[in-house]
Amino acid sequence: MRRLGLVVHPTRDLDDVLEEVRGWAQAHEVEVRQVLVTGQARRVADPSDAEACDVIVALGGDGTTLAALHAGAEASRPVLGVACGSVGMLTAVHADHVSAALEMVSEGHWHPLAIPGLDVAAGAGRHVAINDLAVIRAGAGQLIVSITLDGALYARVAGDGLVVATPVGSSAYTMAAGGPLLAPGAEGMAVTPLAPHGGSVPPLVAGAGSEVALAVEPGFGGVRYEFDGRPVEILGHDLTVGWLPDYATLVRLADDESRLAGLRRRGLVQDSPRVLVREGRLGELKKPVPPAR
Repeated sequence: MRRLGLVVHPTRDLDDVLEEVRGWAQAHEVEVRQVLVTGQARRVADPSDAEACDVIVALGGDGTTLAALHAGAEASRPVLGVACGSVGMLTAVHADHVSAALEMVSEGHWHPLAIPGLDVAAGAGRHVAINDLAVIRAGAGQLIVSITLDGALYARVAGDGLVVATPVGSSAYTMAAGGPLLAPGAEGMAVTPLAPHGGSVPPLVAGAGSEVALAVEPGFGGVRYEFDGRPVEILGHDLTVGWLPDYATLVRLADDESRLAGLRRRGLVQDSPRVLVREGRLGELKKPVPPAR
């Protein structure tokens, strides 16, 4: 390892973790640079292209790691997510242990985890989402969205909109909206309506080889499109969503916990209270931690 590229949270206090990263890098004769991402005004190191870095280190939470994954995908570089505050599903290590994590990476005690994406065509543009694409009403008035799977109409939904998620993103907005949790190893997309008004439209799980077409009729207040929680302006209201395998690469350390174990530890997945009472574990009942954006 000769050069680390940092992607940093725009507002969190990162002085301690930055000092630790710089100290480790100096001791190992590794350069530290900053990979600039869209909307990032904070400067903590001299800038560098992602291609010139061996590993990209995201200091923040899941949102920062998502930005780093997009930057790393364009350059085919792996991303190590470091949690600075809230502990997300994409971060491999807490900031207190960043030196040990960098040591493991430099010694090869990690494996690459391929992260898929959603390939979204809208008008003449194309966009990629790692977690999810959200189509949300921007003001008063419901949206009407026609959902078509592989050329067959599934349903026309009136409501607040919908979310299309990857397996990685299914534990974020989709899960909060009552959609399905796609287990690690699953390949496909989950389409979950948001506050549908009447009808019967259960969440739809589409295979990796399928194509989801969305025709959006904005309400009086208009519509907002979000990719991985970030608003994006797109032309037109007809979107086509496909599966993009192996879009980005996430660093998984040798001793990382599984994604399902992480959901239980954070209280997003919990045993039934009846089970906890029976086993004398009612004190373990936790208030779910909202996903970091």
